Formats: sequence, C-alpha cells, structure tokens
Amino acid sequence: MKICFVLNAIETEQCGTSVALMTEAHTRGHEVFAMGVGDFSFRHHAPLSMYSTQLPPKTKVKSPENFLEALQSEKAEKKEITAEDLDVLFIRNNPTEEISDRRWAEHAGVAFGRMMQQEGVLVLNDAYALSHAFIDKLYFEELPECIKPDSIITRNKTAILDFWEKQNKKIILKPLEGSGGRDVYFIDEEDQNLNQIIDTISQQGYVIAQEYLPAAKEGDVRVLLMNGRIMQKEDQIAMIKRVAVEGDFRSNFSQGASAESSEYTDDMKRIVELTAPKLIRDGLFFVGLDIVKDKLIEINVLSPGGMNRFSEIGLPPFTDMVIDAIEKKLFYKKMYPGQLPNRILATME
Repeated sequence: MKICFVLNAIETEQCGTSVALMTEAHTRGHEVFAMGVGDFSFRHHAPLSMYSTQLPPKTKVKSPENFLEALQSEKAEKKEITAEDLDVLFIRNNPTEEISDRRWAEHAGVAFGRMMQQEGVLVLNDAYALSHAFIDKLYFEELPECIKPDSIITRNKTAILDFWEKQNKKIILKPLEGSGGRDVYFIDEEDQNLNQIIDTISQQGYVIAQEYLPAAKEGDVRVLLMNGRIMQKEDQIAMIKRVAVEGDFRSNFSQGASAESSEYTDDMKRIVELTAPKLIRDGLFFVGLDIVKDKLIEINVLSPGGMNRFSEIGLPPFTDMVIDAIEKKLFYKKMYPGQLPNRILATME
C-alpha cells in the first residue's frame, strides 16, 4: 500500500508512535510518505497534492530512531504526490503542539483530510469524526457521566470559584485546548494564586475545572484502543502507567513521568466498554484513553502515543497490529468498491 503520515513538521518530529508506525510499514515493504501539515496543495480541476518526504523503499532501517534519522537527512527524497497516488492518509499531527505563529496549522490536517476522503483516499482517523472531536476535551464530555470526574467548562471566573468550593477546594485547572501537561494546575485551599491562574488560562480560551482524584498521585494509565477495542496480544495489553516525578501531579511523559506496567482492571474494562460504541460509530480508529482508577480523565483522538515507551515495561510495540488493521481495511475497500463509507471502514475489524 501507499500510505502518507501527516505530522506537525518533519524537521521537528520526535521519535514517538508515529515514527514507530512508519517504520513498521516501511519494513513490510509498503511505500511510506511523510509530510508536514503545511505541505498540502490545492488546485482547481486537479487532485489534491502533497509535498512529501520518503525514504527510498529499499532503504534498510534497524529501528524507529534509525528511520527518523534517515527521514530527516539528505537520504530522504522530496516529491510531490497526489491523492491518486495514495491508498491511506494517516492524520497524526497534534494541533495543540503548534506555536502561536502557526495557528493556521491547527485545523489544516483535518480540513484537507476531509478533501482527501472526498477523493477516495482512506483517511484515519475519519476526518469528519476528527472535525467533530477536534477539541478532544469537549468531545470527552459527550461520554457517559458515570465514567468521568465531575467538571465544568467555562470562562466565567465566578463559576469556577463556585465549583472549587463545591469540590472541597481541590480541583484541577487546565486549558480546554492543550496537551502534554502544559498549563495544568492542581488548586487546593492553600493556593493563593487561584484568581491569577484562572485569568492566565482564560486568556488562552475556555477553562476546564475538574474534580481532583486523589488516586492521580499514583499516576494514570494510557490505554490504546483500535477499532473501539483494546489492543491485546494474548495476555499483553497495549497500556502503560505514567508516574509523575516526585513533587509533580502531572503524569505526562513530556513532563518527565516514568513508565510502569499496570494491571487491566475491571474498572478499566468498564470504561473501555462504555467508550467503544461512540468511537466505533464516529469512525475513530486509533484512540488513547487516560484512566485514573475508575475514572476516564482524558481522551486523545488526534495523535495518541505511548507505543515508543512500551519496550521499557517489557511490552511489544503493537505497531504490527495497527498496520495489519490498515491492510485489512484496504482489502475490504477493494472487495466492496464504493460501498463502504470511510467512517465505517475506519473502525471495521
């Protein structure tokens, strides 16, 4: 197959899940292209095109690190490709990681992804689903209330202060559109800067005030779902516990959290079971859930990661399962030409 991965920018890409998936596809002999979110090109009466970067197909790579090094080197080939040249577009850019002078890049991947779908390319996750779930913390609020901590989304300071009082003066504050643990605060009754923090986050947009879960001190668990199902090989499950550094409550790898293994509990199974129907209906193929004990605290539909850390806890990378699934979707698409919408194919097992 011919598959193109949409990244924030090739030159700034780090060796994470996207690179691991590209490496797996390349190793299998597929034609793998990478592009930045700013590399689309539209012309009237012509297929949508992309300025892509590709390793020569016969290039030998030993690891994702090796693949990324080659992709960012002079060995890589720059070429313009069109929608007609591709089987799959995998949207993997993270809009919340864009800097302030690249606000144009935040919606571009999803917007052009919709156009690619219209031209018959299999787009993962489904671009229309990503449009709906673009603010994933807001999409999160559409899930069943029983699996989530209590929360409020607002820019009204009085409402946030009232919520703080109702939560025994212990809450988490964070921007609605953010990731990686940036600008996330634990506020308790001893914090003297609550008003200032609310003002600071509000300048970025809407604020989420969320019930504080004491169990969060022990870390959270990132669980990866594919086709609305937990990824599993025999007794090994694609999940990783993220434990914050001492003195920090944020369990993000980007904030220095360490990786540990975790048991797949009945509470986690219930959360997955209650989340799955919506993900399947909406066409969200590859999703990350962040769980603290019996509560889902976040959902990542845009660029879920964690696979690159699996080896630290003795897990396989699971990248083969993802590429297997994409190959199967293309087979179904070929067997039923024009009969299976992208949204259905995206979560078809």
